[in-house]
Amino acid sequence: MKRSTTETAEPASAMAGPIAVEAARARISPPSEGSARHHLNAAGSALPTVTTLEAVIEHLELEAEIGGYEAGARARDRLEAVYTAAGALIGAPAADIALVESATVGWRRAVDAMRLGPGDRVVATRTTYVSSALQLLELERTGVTIDVVADDPDGQLDLGALEAALAEPAALLAGTHVPTSSGRVEPVAAVGALANAAGVPYLLDATQSVGQLPVDVGEIGCDLLVTTGRKFLRAPRGTGFLYVCDELLDRLRPTCPDVRGALWSGEHEFELADSARRFETWEAAHALRLGLGVALGEARETGVEAIAEHVSGLSALLRARLVEEVPGVVIADPPESASGIVTFVLDGEGPQQTQERLARAGCDTVVVPASHGLWEMGPRGLVGVVRASFHVYNGEDDIDAVIGALRAG
Repeated sequence: MKRSTTETAEPASAMAGPIAVEAARARISPPSEGSARHHLNAAGSALPTVTTLEAVIEHLELEAEIGGYEAGARARDRLEAVYTAAGALIGAPAADIALVESATVGWRRAVDAMRLGPGDRVVATRTTYVSSALQLLELERTGVTIDVVADDPDGQLDLGALEAALAEPAALLAGTHVPTSSGRVEPVAAVGALANAAGVPYLLDATQSVGQLPVDVGEIGCDLLVTTGRKFLRAPRGTGFLYVCDELLDRLRPTCPDVRGALWSGEHEFELADSARRFETWEAAHALRLGLGVALGEARETGVEAIAEHVSGLSALLRARLVEEVPGVVIADPPESASGIVTFVLDGEGPQQTQERLARAGCDTVVVPASHGLWEMGPRGLVGVVRASFHVYNGEDDIDAVIGALRAG
């Protein structure tokens, strides 16, 4: 399928490498008095910058002063700029971007708009996130066939199995860039090439990659992409965006059109917006979206390549030190995992116990239970994993803290 491209996006800042990362680290809020925590949960909800926080608070204060509609009118240009910033980050025009409350909301609206029914077939990768998998399983009850593609022996997507799955008619390919349950990075461009060759629309869940890894929808070849703001973009919770390829747009009709994305034009007629905004609703948290806009700009200013180098380097170092210094540790990431996420378990100790022990030592990590990634974790016999995830505000001191806490027993 033809991919949307844009020539209007400004180039990313030339600032890159350690200098850019240090500048980004300087933007975080100072820790509260007496706080000595190590935040290792960017894959859950990263720490926002001071400027992002200020943008949200300032708009909320303006709403309290003059009213929500009036404040929204004053911020109209900045709100419009959020679409341009989101598109620029992933190589798409602003018209192909819909702002949504979360990646899950965007995913559901896109899939619902495909109007899948009996006889349709969806091909999904094993790294599909729980909320997306649940929607697919519900579609299965309506007569849609769901085929989950196998992983190879190393725990990576089996591209041969995917090609074979796409050789049969399919209405959708649902893929993931970086899963919630490990640090693996899927070969999304290779997946896109196979989907395009088969003529199957490709929906990519980039929730765990946008902001920490370079993402370009043209290079990847996806028709749809969803991501959230709260993770590696360091934006407020309650923000995210959906990308829709322009050639696919006219084939998608939202199941619940809203005044934001449609015009009531006759007694029994309405017209959908000719952009991705047909997936939006009128009511939105403008303060949060303004915060998203600031976070998007700061990500481009820092340089996603610089962020990727920093977080992947820390992840590699943590994996190495866990193996070398912590008895009984088992790294749950497949070989060659190259994201800012590390997952592991300890022999003889449940993941929840490990996470709680780390928390008592001031290290904030999370447990991902098998029920959040059952198609991937189930075949590996994992009941859960401890997940640590890095961002630009992390450094080797955070790794020292984790190793120290685990060795202390």
